[in-house]
Amino acid sequence: MEENAALVEGLRRGDVAAFDRVYAVHSARVFSFLLRLSGRRDAAEDLAQETWIKLAKAAPSLREDTRLAPFLFTVARNAFVSWRRWAMLDLSRLVTLGFDSASDAAAGADAPDTLHDRNADIARLDAALRALPVASREVLLLVGVEGFEQEEAATILGVEYAALRKRLSRARAELAAAMEKLEKKGAPGPRPKEAV
Repeated sequence: MEENAALVEGLRRGDVAAFDRVYAVHSARVFSFLLRLSGRRDAAEDLAQETWIKLAKAAPSLREDTRLAPFLFTVARNAFVSWRRWAMLDLSRLVTLGFDSASDAAAGADAPDTLHDRNADIARLDAALRALPVASREVLLLVGVEGFEQEEAATILGVEYAALRKRLSRARAELAAAMEKLEKKGAPGPRPKEAV
């Protein structure tokens, strides 16, 4: 938290090094989140750029207690919502990529079988995520993928904590049902684990 406070103070003063540090720490996660929401690399790049521009503009007026990660994800989500509304996207056209970063790809590169299994797992999970409504997908991405605490995710989404918990529970059930549906269709990916 001390680093966050120092970065906020630096941003408020217009310190370029503070902005660079915030970018270095958060840019990959913000981009990954936007890529998974939009399903389009070009859109994610544009939305990420918009997010960073908005941070630069808002920096002088940030409150001292601003937590940067929730702030950035809120800005990114709002940019996505505006973009989606503007573009009137058909969700069935959204495609999610398998790897978030080169390090994820390298992690699965140990053995050909491991990489194949990982790709199949990711393909099935991505297909299940694509089948979900955006509201369900974004809560699962924030809590499950990005690792935000539920309270932070509620702040990012602009909902009460109780509503977030309900939405998360419903989204998990929807994801499980979508995965089961894919399983019945014989889609590649992780199979349910046997009880031991």
